[in-house]
Amino acid sequence: MTLNRYSSILTQDPTQPAAQAMLYGIGLTEEKLNQPFVGIASMGYDGNTCNMHLNHLSALIKKEVNRNDMVGLIFNTIGISDGITNGTEGMRYSLVSRELIADSIESVVAGHYYDALIAVPGCDKNMPGSLIAMGRLNRPSIMVYGGTIAPGKYHDKELNIVSAFEALGEKIAGKIEEEEYKSIIKNACPGAGACGGMYTANTMAIAIEALGMSLPYSSSNPALSHEKINECESIAFYVHNLLQKNICPKDIMTFDAFENAITVLIALGGSTNAVLHIIAMAHSVGITITQDDFQRISNKTPLIADFKPGGNYLMQNLHQHGGLPAVLKYLVRKGLLHDDCLTVTGNTLAENLKNIEEINFETQNIIKQIEEPIKTSGHIQILYGNLAEKGSVAKITGKEGVFFKGPARVFNGEKELIRGIEAKKITSGDVVVIRYVGPKGGPGMPEMLKPTSAIIGAGLGKSVALITDGRFSGGTHGFVVGHITPEAFDGGTIALVEDNDSIEIDISKNRIELLVSERELDKRKKNRIQPVLNINQGVLLKYAKCVTDASKGCITDE
Repeated sequence: MTLNRYSSILTQDPTQPAAQAMLYGIGLTEEKLNQPFVGIASMGYDGNTCNMHLNHLSALIKKEVNRNDMVGLIFNTIGISDGITNGTEGMRYSLVSRELIADSIESVVAGHYYDALIAVPGCDKNMPGSLIAMGRLNRPSIMVYGGTIAPGKYHDKELNIVSAFEALGEKIAGKIEEEEYKSIIKNACPGAGACGGMYTANTMAIAIEALGMSLPYSSSNPALSHEKINECESIAFYVHNLLQKNICPKDIMTFDAFENAITVLIALGGSTNAVLHIIAMAHSVGITITQDDFQRISNKTPLIADFKPGGNYLMQNLHQHGGLPAVLKYLVRKGLLHDDCLTVTGNTLAENLKNIEEINFETQNIIKQIEEPIKTSGHIQILYGNLAEKGSVAKITGKEGVFFKGPARVFNGEKELIRGIEAKKITSGDVVVIRYVGPKGGPGMPEMLKPTSAIIGAGLGKSVALITDGRFSGGTHGFVVGHITPEAFDGGTIALVEDNDSIEIDISKNRIELLVSERELDKRKKNRIQPVLNINQGVLLKYAKCVTDASKGCITDE
């Protein structure tokens, strides 16, 4: 059986002497040139906790790949840390990095004729970027998640990255002093691993494991654990099996598998960013997933996990109680998942879970029984209305209520909002509007974690709503609606909102409305001046020119 389906184009063709000379030059032998080439895409870099250990994991993977009659070839691609860039102009590069990661992995693997791909991501956009590349390439592929971070500690209180953001709001509100503020920051991130709650990194990790594109337990094995090391050392066996059976992403990433991914992220309270990413991942394999699929699945899937940011637990806590496979087995038993979907083990989901112990409801409080959920339907709600003709995405866990009506407080960008909080312009009952931060208007659709955390820290989290054409971090909680489409830059109604306009958000009806007459809106449209794109060169300009709107997943290859 031919395992070097692609690399043989370079290694076995006598008219490719230069390629072969270079491969001999990197230390390969004639025997090795007959073996399959496995690209190992590491998103490792020194600059953040999510990615700082990934080059080490990649080296472990390469060692085992080489020992299993394959050639492991590590290459690096980028990562942009949401935790570091949030609240700055740098955040505009975060979502853009998903496309850069996908494009760079696709380019290296296709350009160098690798036979298989192992991606080793850590932070948020690393994972969908990896999966988009895998879908486009359609060669045997596995994702190895870098793993979650351990909780930080300060005065016996568990901390995580959002603790640092919310401490800013507490400081602004005068609730904590500078010394405590600094101590929270210094202790929030104790070492390697992605942000610990059900934020976007862990959301995408559980979704991709449920999709079948990573090994069982990959999403819940902590970054600094023996289990993560063991996972890395086992990958060679599985990628060799995929090569032998020629199992490719399009065999695994089916419509039913995407339904499994959506069901799991909704059941466990995942980030709204997953809506963008799953739509884009499905597009890469020619499958249409829409916002409405999220609503359909959310209507029938209860929220059963008590994870931060809205709850009390971190991903490491789930690891101690059977990890994601225990939850998957429970959801299968309850009839919520398609258990006949193929996975990267070469087996179906049902076969993977055959010997897994189910979650024990006597020994843990993280996962609730479906009969006694935190919320009887999902937290992700897709809203339409004159403020979002093409849709918007709300994150409603049940603690915020399902209806909000209030006067608008309008800010063109998050910096204006922070100044507004400092000037006490926001009061209880307001609907905070942050606009011109969409895919084009940003450009890059930055997350609004700093504003939401500041609002919560200032004591307004339970008494105001926040809507935006930007995104929200998985760390965001409160009454929030993002992904408003059309965005302000494209002339969406959100661009026409003025201070003190009344806005009504009705989750039970999936509606978001600006309560202003059509006549008045027409008048405002005529008087509106189209802003100039606030970038004139470089990657952000390229992105703004080719990105689709949020309802289509912000893809760039339509």
